[in-house]
Amino acid sequence: MRKSLLALLLMGWAGIGQAQVPLREDHPQRYTVVAGDTLWSIASRFLRDPWQWPALWQANSNVADPSRIYPGDSLALVRVAGEPRLTLERGASHGTLKLSPQVRRTPLAEAIPSIPLQAIDSFLLGNRILEGADAFASAPYVVAGDAERVLSGTGDRIFARGRFDPERPAYGIFRQGKTYTDPQSGELLGINADEIGGGEVVAVEGDIATLRLQRTTQEVRLGDRLFGGEPRAVNATFAPSPPSQAVDGLIIDVPRGVTQIGALDVVTLNKGRRDGLVEGNVLAVMKTGETVRDRVAGGSLKMPDERAGLLMVFRTYDKLSYGLVLNASHSLAVLDKVRNP
Repeated sequence: MRKSLLALLLMGWAGIGQAQVPLREDHPQRYTVVAGDTLWSIASRFLRDPWQWPALWQANSNVADPSRIYPGDSLALVRVAGEPRLTLERGASHGTLKLSPQVRRTPLAEAIPSIPLQAIDSFLLGNRILEGADAFASAPYVVAGDAERVLSGTGDRIFARGRFDPERPAYGIFRQGKTYTDPQSGELLGINADEIGGGEVVAVEGDIATLRLQRTTQEVRLGDRLFGGEPRAVNATFAPSPPSQAVDGLIIDVPRGVTQIGALDVVTLNKGRRDGLVEGNVLAVMKTGETVRDRVAGGSLKMPDERAGLLMVFRTYDKLSYGLVLNASHSLAVLDKVRNP
């Protein structure tokens, strides 16, 4: 059974609760949740370090299910054994949930997510990491279009060659994108696959499959590769946490192609599951200090690295991860460092 949000928030955070949580000087005593809020944005109103929000939540016995927060709910700041805690009073905007054979009424408002999922939903639909060097070479590929077309679009038939799973009715169609290598070691970390469409298998004869394109974001070309689906959903209820071990990584790409990285941009990291990263881990982004000339003592002197932002990991692979920048005090860039917060 899936754990409730409150359970996720409270698991493993007893240590934080024992230390004083740093509140903002201008924190409110009470806040009413509105549409568009996230747990991060609410925590930002109360805490200097919003990623420590699990330390603030406290079960409220007056609420039947305190694991979800809705617009209209009221959060009050109280003290428990000298430590700040947020208690929740249910509002009316989330409606009621009544199940019966005759009537089913569902909540009028959806629970707020941990982070703004709209910032990554569209990204997840079009990006996939392949971890093997031969992943593209061994995948089925588009060998021909209907009526010898070179380019195909939604509604067209295409023919693909390769090994097909008879139990799989549909495939995504991908084009090879960036190849990621570690800037420090040169190790191959993964290959980005850009999804350009999807098709339903109509027939398979030997190693040739006929597919009808159900959706395309751009024209399908000969040589494009076919892959089965992978889970795309992001857990909306993960709790922020520091990595379980020391992380010393880099931002190696901005998938959306921007050069100046700011809040709500997605970045690619050269660290992944093998380095101990899991979804929900929070990392500080560090700007490398400039090297200046010491005009008194002579020689060059490197200034200290400066903390310039905070990101949360939302998708992990073995050697790579995707993170969402949650705040940035300076413009961030590729090759900026990421560290434990």
